[in-house]
Amino acid sequence: MLRDPRTTRVTGDATAAIYRRTEDIAADEDPRRHGDEPVAEAYCWSNLTSGNGSRALWLLLLPFMVVNLAHWMRPSAPGRTRSVRLYGLLVRLVALSLTVLLTAAACEVALDLTAWQCAGEPDCSGQRSWLGFLSTAQDGWWSQPGRRLVVAALVPAALVGLLWYLSNRTWSAYESQRPLSGAEPERTDVDDADGAETVSTDALTPPAARPALGRPGFWFGRRLVARLRAAHTAAGFLTVAAAVGGAAARHDRAADSPVPGFLGGALEGALVLCGLVVVLVVCRRGRSERRLDNRIDRAVVTFLPGAALALLLVSAVHASWSRPGWVSRGALPGEVTFRVLAIGQGVLVIALAVVAVSLSTRSPEPRTALRGLGGPAVAMLACALGGVMTGGVAQRVADWLDGSGTPGMGSGSVIEGPPVLLSWQASVIPVLLLLLLIPVLTLIVRTARSARRMGPAIEEEYGEGQPDPARTRRIAMTRATAVLTDSAPRLLGALSGATLLLGAGAVAGSWATGQVPGLAMDGSAPVVESLAEAAQSTGSWMIGVGFILFVTWGRRAYRDVSARRTIGILWDVGTFWPRAAHPFAPPCYAERAVPDLSSRMSAWTGRTRGRLVISGHSQGSVLAASAVWQLPDATRRRVALLTYGSPIERLYGRWFPAYFGPAALEGLHRSVHCWRNLWRPTDPIGGPVCIEEGGRYEVDRGPLKDPLVYGRTPELPLPEPILGHSDYQADPVFAQERAALLEQLDAVLPRQAEGEAQGSSGRSSG
Repeated sequence: MLRDPRTTRVTGDATAAIYRRTEDIAADEDPRRHGDEPVAEAYCWSNLTSGNGSRALWLLLLPFMVVNLAHWMRPSAPGRTRSVRLYGLLVRLVALSLTVLLTAAACEVALDLTAWQCAGEPDCSGQRSWLGFLSTAQDGWWSQPGRRLVVAALVPAALVGLLWYLSNRTWSAYESQRPLSGAEPERTDVDDADGAETVSTDALTPPAARPALGRPGFWFGRRLVARLRAAHTAAGFLTVAAAVGGAAARHDRAADSPVPGFLGGALEGALVLCGLVVVLVVCRRGRSERRLDNRIDRAVVTFLPGAALALLLVSAVHASWSRPGWVSRGALPGEVTFRVLAIGQGVLVIALAVVAVSLSTRSPEPRTALRGLGGPAVAMLACALGGVMTGGVAQRVADWLDGSGTPGMGSGSVIEGPPVLLSWQASVIPVLLLLLLIPVLTLIVRTARSARRMGPAIEEEYGEGQPDPARTRRIAMTRATAVLTDSAPRLLGALSGATLLLGAGAVAGSWATGQVPGLAMDGSAPVVESLAEAAQSTGSWMIGVGFILFVTWGRRAYRDVSARRTIGILWDVGTFWPRAAHPFAPPCYAERAVPDLSSRMSAWTGRTRGRLVISGHSQGSVLAASAVWQLPDATRRRVALLTYGSPIERLYGRWFPAYFGPAALEGLHRSVHCWRNLWRPTDPIGGPVCIEEGGRYEVDRGPLKDPLVYGRTPELPLPEPILGHSDYQADPVFAQERAALLEQLDAVLPRQAEGEAQGSSGRSSG
């Protein structure tokens, strides 16, 4: 980043720090040595996303990260406070259902398939010595069904405990990072429903709108994450307790049990009551952003998970009570649980879509992805990912335990297998992939045609008298492929809509038939029967292989540095936003990076009274803009912004319109003294910010030529590469625009006492 192997850390730690060239360390004390040249600083934040090999295992929590993104995708809606709160509430409920789904899947594998079905069937447990002490053939103390369930409950309970530990550890490292007090924005005078605040520090200047990302508490989510973590942990423990205690309570009511039936009823009532408390905690108003809220809801954080864990222990004691006549037959009633979860998630997503349409209709933005339905579409995708990952584990474990048989297919199966709904959900995956082939093939054909049409224009642009067809095709195909990013909303919308419809069909099919698709289609036309069996087996293997790929990818990151870096870069976008919906999502690195940058800029300009250009590449440009929003008004007047390869409008402005929409970006342009954005037509990520002023785009500088020259020239005798999203600083325009920004700052700001200019530069780790 600094183009020099001799660098020294100025401030920061091993996780994220600001560096200078070693020769520039004393530049602030003796600026005459540098003349009018800017002094470059680099903020290195790569370890926040890709520095640790174990961080790649966050891939296994992908559904939690995706649903957290849905929270931030709501349309911009000034004056719609209640609708905005309802939108956030619905997303938090979807997130809670995903925690219950993950825990229920762990209970299905450990309690139902392993402890109840396999350990209760001598033909299954006899082939696995590690189940010997639970096997009914041994007739030992642990062989009673209730005690087998208690032992198996250690697995999902440990999973919930691990999620709590990871969330608590990252909460201490990320959400608890307080911004520099001197860098906090000015006092808020007015607060509207859409997150824009009116701030003014000059009686002669009209107040400017400060968006939500400029609020003092936006990057300080300590209180909310602690409260949600307590609620989701309690929900996980209650799910395990319901699986253990519910089985015993049902037996006590249905048979002549030595344990009084009212004890099971009282236990179930306590579980329901605690579950309602969990829902109420989740439904409470979400984030407090207008101030640094350092409080912690001690009662909720301490007693709610503790109460749920206590109920789990009571359920374990209740299930362990001796019941000599209790025999495990068939499967535990997990079918109802998964069916209720699937229906509940579908209803919540539909309600979320209704609210999103209402918000979008009030303040329509033409460039908003899916006309404001991006959040519901992503929430649906999160539910689908959760179902695929949890169902894949259950299907593969059932196949492994059943040996040569096929669970759910009747004869030849040793165990009954997982709930029928999971088989139906697996069966719709091949259908979904076939449906997606249509838009994918359409995009491929359209891209090829577009590349062919671009050829003559590219040759004319470079003024090439003797064009090289291969070179022209390569440039044209790169540009045409870069445009595919703009087709992502339509593809995601089709995927989410098809997933919702096929998921509803899977629920209806399992409910109506009570059998897996292969058996449900018996007696129908031979073609239909064959297709049903093929879809069932293919879908089961697809979700199993998909989950294995996730695990393998995560394990590879421990040994392969390049794989670890790739996974970390993919995480940059997903973990930019605070954990406002799901506390078990991967941590938000911006809650460390944005205060770092804003504190450095505020402290440096306050100490030196110098001029500063903050430049950011790719995701770093989003961090730079967010940090500038956090600055006091007096500091922003000393700062210029230079972005390149920036997704700030192309991605964030379209998918997160309430935070990076046209009004927010125009406000950012007005709040800093000057802003320039560089972009290339070959860049699949970066693009223009489209801020129009005086009939032209004032901020954007582009499209820049890529490659710089078409063929060989005396100055560049070797073929120049097509850079796409990388190496913007190698373009001469970068240095020109940075110098121009410093000159514009110089026109309105007094020189430093020594009469020299200072600068700061940073770019994304990607």
